[in-house]
Amino acid sequence: MSATKNNVYTVSQLNGEVRHILEGQIGKIWLNGEISNISSPSSGHWYLTLKDSHSQIRCAMFKGRNQSVRFKPVNGQQVLVKGAISVYEPRGDYQLLLESMLPAGDGLLAQEFEALKLKLAAEGLFSTETKRAIPNNIQRIGVITSATGAALRDILHVLARRDPSIEVIVYPTQVQGAGASQLICQAIATANQRLEVDVLLLTRGGGSLEDLWCFNNEHLAHAIYNSALPVVSAVGHEIDTTISDYVADVRAPTPSAGAELLSKDKGNKAEKLILLLSRLHQGIKHYQLQQHGRLTQLTHQLQRHEPQRKLQQFEQRFDEMQMRLEHALQHKLGRLTLRHQQLHNRLQQRSPASTLKLEKQRLQYVTERFNDACNDYVKQAAARVAQAAHKLDTVSPLATLSRGYSITSFNKQVVDNAEKLNNGDVIHTRLKQGSVTSTVTNISLK
Repeated sequence: MSATKNNVYTVSQLNGEVRHILEGQIGKIWLNGEISNISSPSSGHWYLTLKDSHSQIRCAMFKGRNQSVRFKPVNGQQVLVKGAISVYEPRGDYQLLLESMLPAGDGLLAQEFEALKLKLAAEGLFSTETKRAIPNNIQRIGVITSATGAALRDILHVLARRDPSIEVIVYPTQVQGAGASQLICQAIATANQRLEVDVLLLTRGGGSLEDLWCFNNEHLAHAIYNSALPVVSAVGHEIDTTISDYVADVRAPTPSAGAELLSKDKGNKAEKLILLLSRLHQGIKHYQLQQHGRLTQLTHQLQRHEPQRKLQQFEQRFDEMQMRLEHALQHKLGRLTLRHQQLHNRLQQRSPASTLKLEKQRLQYVTERFNDACNDYVKQAAARVAQAAHKLDTVSPLATLSRGYSITSFNKQVVDNAEKLNNGDVIHTRLKQGSVTSTVTNISLK
């Protein structure tokens, strides 16, 4: 790390130096983890976090890379990714820039395949210098495959059509599943012990990566490499590639092509062409493996000065700012919505309609109280009237009349003294029941 004067760095210089160290010394790695917080902004890039039970790391997969992913990643999914360690300088976060992504199951097999291929290539098992030549005049072919598989029927059919004189000896074995690699190694050992054939054809039909996995075995690779008999590998379809194809002396794309390669037609031109193409293919593969390390080293050096990396940094910064802006806008919108609701509630509380409704309820309440008060007052007044009437009735002259007394009046004046009357005066007497009119005939003053 080149230091500035007095070892004083700016933040940008420090982040840049750390990025160069990570990219130059660690480079590309395989990583297995669980996806979380995946997002895909309008730029088309992917941003996600890979985590296990204890740690996590941020990842970015740019548009040009994620278009090759054959599935849609979702949160919680286990994946195997390949990428380069780098640093996102604006934020000082180290991250993984993804180049490929596979579901965890397929990805682990692919990773094991690549690791074994690089190991065996370093040991020289794929070298073209050690490849054995296929005999010109083949009399017997040893076929290592399943005795009931379609591959054996195709081989026998091709050989019967092209060269019926070739004798076929089958070394039956399991070509799929657990223990198949060991059984194939035993079949190769048996053929080398007997030395009854001119060449071995290791074959089976097509299948998935798991179906063909027994042909990606290190022990099988050494068994093929150490075989005294030349070995032709014809495993799967033309697009399938296994470790046995790299180790074998010749690789045929299909079982039928392997049978054609080992048999002769009229001009024998097709076989020679297939052989030359197979050797060319093996040479190209070996050269590619030799240059792989050099290419990786140069790629790391290029990444230190690659303009595209800086552009990706700017794009990632843009996506980050866009997502922060969207979050801020959503937060602001939420606050405005809450404020609008509060103002709406206050307006509702102060609106004439609400006030009128409240006053109407209050008037109704006052009216009810007034009616209740009036009713109470009337009842109380009625009780007082009844009490007064009772008292009045108690002192009423009518009450006195009911006890046998009477009231006498003259000229509408009550007579309480006999001296106020004269003989011949007409008087009226009020009784309890009815009244009497009388003429005074005698006056007594006692």
